[in-house]
Amino acid sequence: MDQIKVHEYLIKKPLVLVTKPFAQEVDVYKVNHKMFATLAVGNDGETNENGEVIWWLNLKCDPDEALSLRDIFPAVIPGYHMNKRLWNTVILDGSIPQGEIERMIDNSFNLVVENMPEKDRNMIAQHLNAD
Repeated sequence: MDQIKVHEYLIKKPLVLVTKPFAQEVDVYKVNHKMFATLAVGNDGETNENGEVIWWLNLKCDPDEALSLRDIFPAVIPGYHMNKRLWNTVILDGSIPQGEIERMIDNSFNLVVENMPEKDRNMIAQHLNAD
């Protein structure tokens, strides 16, 4: 899954806003003003075998699952510039199946929404059910 498909999947979530509070090169995805993902060019400007830049996706994660994912996928590392216990960085190098990346995005979104006040959760749920 490349950065374009990741971006498209992220912005299809209800009430998502993309901001750039850190740098022009870093997209921050928020739901109801709470960050659940970032997408940026990898740390070293690393490229794949086709010469394409490899992008990094930061996602919030349950601490136990975060460790498990790091054990399963070499392209999942502790969250770059994030709380390493609660965030993972997914290196979009093509080694992780699209469905797994989508699942990780969904989990990140849901973790953030679950910690919102009930009225906000209900508002987001209405948008999810409308889709």
